[in-house]
This record gives sequence, C-alpha cells and structure tokens, in this order.
Amino acid sequence: MSIQQALAGASAKPTGKRPRFLESWEAERALAVAMSLAGELVVTRQRLDTLERLLAAKGIVSRAEIDSFAPSKAEAAERGLWNQEFLARVLRVVQQEAEAISALDDTSENIAEELAR
Repeated sequence: MSIQQALAGASAKPTGKRPRFLESWEAERALAVAMSLAGELVVTRQRLDTLERLLAAKGIVSRAEIDSFAPSKAEAAERGLWNQEFLARVLRVVQQEAEAISALDDTSENIAEELAR
C-alpha cells in the first residue's frame, strides 16, 4: 500500500453534515481532534496492556525487554507510515475543512472570466 492510498483511506469523508455542539468552529475542531486522539489512545492502551500481560505471563518477553526495544530501519519506516496514517485520522476534521474552503475558493482565472462576462 502506498502512502497516498493509506492517507486517502485514513481521511475518508463521511456523508452528511457534521453535527455542531459548541459555539465556535474552533472549539468544535479542537474537541473533534481531542476525541479522535482519546479514541485512538484507549484502543491502543488496551491492546498494549493485553499483549504485555500475555507475554509476561508466558515468560516470553518481560516489560523491561519491551521498554528497551530498538526497531530496525525497516521497522522504523513501517512505524513512520503508521504515524502518518494516525495523524491523518486525528486531523481529518481539519483536512476536511481545508478541502471545503478550497472548493469554495475562486481562482483568479475564474474571477477574470466572470468579470469578462
């Protein structure tokens, strides 16, 4: 999977209008980012805890070994791709707002054509 495909999938746009609960769009955006991060963190923490407990209980890997692990270059590259996908998911609301603004933004060519009519 290419990085473009991964980012496109991570920032898929839902249909319908985004619900609004707070007075300002800035507060809504900050809340959406924070809630996205919270959701990601909860799932990750639960899975990490499960793995660490299973590995330690079976005597396969201790938590100290996990803490001292250093990834290879390939593993670091894989983590880097995951990090980019993660940020795309977390900042999806900001990206979608930017896309909506750019869709409404007239280019100088469009303005010139309209003025010429």
